[in-house]
Amino acid sequence: METPHRVSTLELFFDLVFVFTITQLTVLLADDISFRGAGQVLVIFTVLFWMYGGYAHLTNQVPPDRTVRRVLLILAMGAFLVCALAVPTAFGAGGVAFGLGYVFVVLVHSALYTQAHGSGVLWFALPNLLCALSVLAAGSFDGPPAWGLWMLALLIQFVVPQLVQRVAASGAEPAEAASASAVTTVSDQLGGMSAEHLVERHGLLLIIVFGESVIAIGIGTGSLALSVGIAGGAFLALAIASALWWMYFVRDEGRAEEVFAETAPEKRFKLAMLAYYYAFLPMLLGIAVFAAGVKKTIGHLGEHLHTGPALALAGGVAVYLAGDLAFRAVLGIGPARFRAAATVLVLATVPLGAATAGLWQLLALVVVLLCALVAEARWAPAASAERTGTATGSG
Repeated sequence: METPHRVSTLELFFDLVFVFTITQLTVLLADDISFRGAGQVLVIFTVLFWMYGGYAHLTNQVPPDRTVRRVLLILAMGAFLVCALAVPTAFGAGGVAFGLGYVFVVLVHSALYTQAHGSGVLWFALPNLLCALSVLAAGSFDGPPAWGLWMLALLIQFVVPQLVQRVAASGAEPAEAASASAVTTVSDQLGGMSAEHLVERHGLLLIIVFGESVIAIGIGTGSLALSVGIAGGAFLALAIASALWWMYFVRDEGRAEEVFAETAPEKRFKLAMLAYYYAFLPMLLGIAVFAAGVKKTIGHLGEHLHTGPALALAGGVAVYLAGDLAFRAVLGIGPARFRAAATVLVLATVPLGAATAGLWQLLALVVVLLCALVAEARWAPAASAERTGTATGSG
């Protein structure tokens, strides 16, 4: 039986600092709602969230319950803060500062992990460091060379660890390889993960990020007088964020914890990567994009929206829903049809905002999301989760 392992207040503090990077990404996108701006946000956050995931897995296995661990984790928070401050100019004057902060994030992560796995951390610490050095090098260039180095960082981040795991597995002793219980990958060597800590940690991160959409309402109104229209628009924006919250926290989170609890501990790492990295990326980015759209819309609710803000509002919700669909697919919980339909319908609100006004697009988004939730409650009550062999690790 597993020992209960809950999220500590220091980890929550860490998450608050990390979410400032998402705040900065929202600012970056709001200032430049274009394919270029969206590309920068996507690349920067993908790199940052990789190491956030590394720290979430780290504290799952190495709790910050000792002075040295706490101090190192606080130092990592400082490094993430440097990255966050440099985000708006990460592809310009702040590139080197961002890279140095990211290198330090990686080094502290590796130092903390040695307390659980000793020199075995080199198998994933070295690829992480190569990725960070590529980001640091990108800070010294502009234009295509900088983009190329960022892409190299992503390539290292996704491809090299997989290759390293196979090399490590091939280096196992023949007698061990023949054993049914032999270690096959580096992720297997990392051992089991606490299911409740894993789900709770990412749920807390998500709720903090939802706060971004609320803050965006206040920033968007600025010094404007509070009118009936602005109050109504703010309520609609909050309703959209609440519907997205409902989809995960009321209908998905509990079932996700059940799936992880039923999965063999040594199999949870791979499942966590799929559910809480690859699927969570679009969910978190979707909230940030939606928040950027709210900032650009809330003060102009009665006006025709430009394509950028209209697409940010609907696109952010659609990206979140797409990530949630992937999350459900990975864990074998359903159904998918109502949220898939909602994903398509929210994108159809873009021309509505451009042709009429932002207020009507916000109202349409609320209607689509509420209809999806009502349909699920009516035709797919949240009873027992549907499982797949992959999700339970029984295969």
